Amino acid sequence: MRKVGIGVIGCGVISKAYLTAMKQFSNIELRAVADMRSAAAEQRAKEFGVPGMRVDQMLKRDDVEIVVNLTVPLAHTDVSLAVLNAGKHVHSEKPLGVNVAEARKVMDLAAEKNLRVGCAPDTFLGGGHQTARKLIDDGAIGTPVGGTAFFMCPGHERWHPAPGFYYLRGGGPMLDMGPYYITDLVQLLGPIASVMGAATKPRLERLITSEPLNGTMIPVEVATHVTGTLEFVSGAVIAITMSFDVPKHIHLPIEIYGTAGSLLVPDPNRFGGEVSLAKTGGEWQPQPHTHGNTEGEFRSIGVADMAAAIVGNRPHRASGALALHVLEAMEAFQISSDQGRRIKLETTVERPAMMPPGLATGQIN
Repeated sequence: MRKVGIGVIGCGVISKAYLTAMKQFSNIELRAVADMRSAAAEQRAKEFGVPGMRVDQMLKRDDVEIVVNLTVPLAHTDVSLAVLNAGKHVHSEKPLGVNVAEARKVMDLAAEKNLRVGCAPDTFLGGGHQTARKLIDDGAIGTPVGGTAFFMCPGHERWHPAPGFYYLRGGGPMLDMGPYYITDLVQLLGPIASVMGAATKPRLERLITSEPLNGTMIPVEVATHVTGTLEFVSGAVIAITMSFDVPKHIHLPIEIYGTAGSLLVPDPNRFGGEVSLAKTGGEWQPQPHTHGNTEGEFRSIGVADMAAAIVGNRPHRASGALALHVLEAMEAFQISSDQGRRIKLETTVERPAMMPPGLATGQIN
């Protein structure tokens, strides 16, 4: 399989994880990095032994087929549109856009130009989540009935060096962490039919306690505690809470309940983790992983899968269509909260194909 050239725009905190993980996939090759901050681009370029440059320079390179958009959420749409207008495929960090209307611009332009759009998260392609998918598809818990999904913490201002964007338009716990959980739920259970939600914003400002901005107050524009239900086309109903306002809790990330058993799904912000199954009347039993890519950081597996899909002329798994469906669901929580009613989704999507069992780490098929 030929190597597909990759360029990265955005050299912030998450870029290091992406660039490191790219080395594990033999079908892609990093060709260049770019950032509006020249110092950031130069630093990452030096670390990973590739050219650092301006964004416009990268978009003119013939050896870059896929551009990975790792900018802040408010810039995702504009950067992705620029990439597509340059005739290149784009894989964006989540969310695909700060709202559905913005994300549709990206999808429409890609369709017009016959280019591909991919989007994080790609953690659902990790071995922990693919193992859970296989168990569900094999009927291990019978017919899925319901479940829970929880991400709750005191806020990212405790650790992130520049956390302000988490609380601006395009941020908040639902758009920040919701993609991991809801994307995994869609690949496990299928498309979402409707959403009911409640969203609150307890504080108008937050105090940064991380360095180097310790002591700085930042404004809060978005809801920081979002809760509600996801009703799936299959009939399963999931209770979900995403919050930056919870000091401590003991909820597990994802539990799926079926007519014949229950399943504990690992943290969807990670690729591996223990999967446990309990049959009706039985105890929890850890399940062996049936898929690879479990131990370590594989952010870029979605990019590698897109590259393989381009070469093999098949659909890619971490697709823009999947991200748009998830984004509509996330946006619906605030709309439901504001309007006090169930929101039926307009988009739908097929479950992405399961990764083949037994692939070794770094392999794509």
